[in-house]
Amino acid sequence: MGVLKLHWDDAPPAVFQNGAVAIGNFDGVHLGHQALLTELKRQARSIDGPAVAVTFDPHPLRILKPESYQPALTTMAERARWMQYYGADYVVVLATSKDLLSLTPDQFFHSVIKDRLAARTLVEGFNFRFGRDRLGTVESLGELCRQSEKTLAIVGPVQRDGTNVASSRVRRALLEGDARLVSDLLGRPYRLQGTVVAGQGRGRILGFPTANLGSIETLLPADGVYAVRVEHADFRGPGAANIGANPTFGETARKVEVHLIGYSGNLEGQSLVVEFIERLRDTRPFSGPEELKKQLQVDIARAKEIAGG
Repeated sequence: MGVLKLHWDDAPPAVFQNGAVAIGNFDGVHLGHQALLTELKRQARSIDGPAVAVTFDPHPLRILKPESYQPALTTMAERARWMQYYGADYVVVLATSKDLLSLTPDQFFHSVIKDRLAARTLVEGFNFRFGRDRLGTVESLGELCRQSEKTLAIVGPVQRDGTNVASSRVRRALLEGDARLVSDLLGRPYRLQGTVVAGQGRGRILGFPTANLGSIETLLPADGVYAVRVEHADFRGPGAANIGANPTFGETARKVEVHLIGYSGNLEGQSLVVEFIERLRDTRPFSGPEELKKQLQVDIARAKEIAGG
């Protein structure tokens, strides 16, 4: 009951109403989002109401500009879990539609925030935009709140190295392979989840069996070899992951392969979660299997040292 998916003109249950509300995409649930959710919880407690975070699925860009859309940083289920972890009592997932995106800021405020959620206070980031063509601003939201006798709390930016934390910054660092910066911006390692599929079996022949991940919904980090931590039903420990092609064997397909250090067993068809700790090196071709095997020994030793804790 803590997570509810609704059409914009559906009324939520009463437990979702008369509280503090924050609205946004929350992709990645990074440090800036966490500050907002912390304030949401504080405001909700001050009025003795629920802390309700509202997000959208799919991302509006998938409808408005599908050619510009990139995979999200979190699945919807993972995003909702983190939103609750960092402060939301309830998460409302609005089903994104052309009808919803066509609402003017005034219509969105009155139809969704005022009438259906019956919000008593709003909590938003300093750069919040809403309504058709993102015409609504924190200033116009403040005026709508004053007219409706609601309060509005604005949360300022969170910075790292003098630059605001934002989903776009997380995405850029991820595409550059800077796993440590991504962890700093998120407050936790970046995670991928996928299902183990059949591979070529070359890792096993080399003495380092790998799990090949498929059905990954979220953004892949840059190509390279990474020290990772791996979660499985009966395993949590260090691993070494390779993202990219296998040029040594003339393969061009981009893959995600993970060696679970100290684990042996058949994982095919099972779910695996991979946390990215540090990028070790570029993906590159080797002269043959023996040279590759020597490099894998180095990679795995480093990965165990970095991610073994």
